[in-house]
Amino acid sequence: MHRLQRSADERVSQRVKIGYIGGGSQGWAHTLINDLGQCSDLTGEVALYDVNYEAATRNAELGNQVMARDDAVGDWQFEAYHEMAGALEGADFVICSIQDPPEETFVHDIDVPQKYGVYQTVADTVGPGGIMRALRAIPQYREIAATVRDWCPDAWVINYTNPMTVCTRSLYEEYPDINAIGLCHEVHPYQDLFAEIAEAHVDEATNVSRNEIDISVKGINHFTWIDDAYWRDHDLVQYLDAELEKRKPIPGYEPGDMDGESFWINNFQIAFDMYERFGVLGAAGDRHLAEFVPWYLDINDPEEIHRWGIRLTPSSARISDGDAPDKMRQYLTGAEEFEFGESWEEAVEIMRALAGGEPFKTHCNYPNTGQIAGLPKGAVVETNALFTGKGVTPLCAGTLPPQVRSMIERQITNQETLIEAGFDGDLDLAFQAFLNDPLVSIGRNEARDLFAELVEIERSYFEDYDLADATVLRE
Repeated sequence: MHRLQRSADERVSQRVKIGYIGGGSQGWAHTLINDLGQCSDLTGEVALYDVNYEAATRNAELGNQVMARDDAVGDWQFEAYHEMAGALEGADFVICSIQDPPEETFVHDIDVPQKYGVYQTVADTVGPGGIMRALRAIPQYREIAATVRDWCPDAWVINYTNPMTVCTRSLYEEYPDINAIGLCHEVHPYQDLFAEIAEAHVDEATNVSRNEIDISVKGINHFTWIDDAYWRDHDLVQYLDAELEKRKPIPGYEPGDMDGESFWINNFQIAFDMYERFGVLGAAGDRHLAEFVPWYLDINDPEEIHRWGIRLTPSSARISDGDAPDKMRQYLTGAEEFEFGESWEEAVEIMRALAGGEPFKTHCNYPNTGQIAGLPKGAVVETNALFTGKGVTPLCAGTLPPQVRSMIERQITNQETLIEAGFDGDLDLAFQAFLNDPLVSIGRNEARDLFAELVEIERSYFEDYDLADATVLRE
């Protein structure tokens, strides 16, 4: 978001090791290769670990090919590892971007709840899908934290995996002294939005970049809020009322209007509706915001969500179509060139700052030490933070309106309940969080049947839980 400038003689260059868990990724791994290929002030090794070792070896081959090109300024060596410990041994940074267990789990998380009248727009953070994903992820993140504790205890861990809050919180629960943050992209479009507002209301002749926008972020991942935004010395929040009026009527679409649109479309309808109702702007994609409250998703008409300019994400959108391996093959054979570009990711900027380079300010997920007043200490919250060679300093974000705070507190209670359930292997306790989720707005017996059916279908991924003594599975 903001790089705080230092003079050239203060900048540092050093060799580091990055341990990458999920190193067989066909998405974010390629983004990392792109960004490191354009990074000259850090050099070193990228150690790729993935349960799919062959995928990690292909990324290692691609990374080394890209670094050997004349137009690459980065000096990095990529190597695939069979074991997580080897990849993390001596690491300065650890990146986590793992795929939930095989894709069919995502399919179940979306399709099964629909039989009970529960519709989800994303299904990876809250709701039935988010809860099941969290329960599956907690044992994995316990293993990651334990490996960090044993092999690189001082490393900085950067997590990209959802459910972001539960995954990051699990790292701290397993290893309280860990240095870990979570990074998410959902706030970036709001910097673009405020850049457009600055151009429209402050200076029509200037092309404003998102990097020039200073916003105050507060909340929990995918349920963040903005009540402060500046471009240079211009307060941009004062123009939100005019933007709201320009966008009315809200909702401004009809059922069926989103047919044929991208599953990821966002028209800021829910964000501005929240602004009109609560006085602060919802600051995540509308698809995510909708899942934290029950009133946007109509169980009687799944297409009702179209009125808000978004659509449900079908399970088919979560299944790989086979193009990624083909694209990798084209890269490795030279049939298609890997092209450098602006990724807008901030992991490399953050690593630069933590390694002693220019301080860097952006939003991240980090335990609450008071940066959001009124929310529980230790809960993972999302606010701005300053990254320097001394570490991470979360920046005070103030408080939120009590009505908004109460909605967030309910979600934090559920997240903490899931952490306790995951560490104890207690599905009955997990079911308490399931019942308390706003999207599970169905009868108690139907909720139990839904929970039990999801666990049974995905039983092989619940080996860390006490299935035999779980009352919720026997009722």
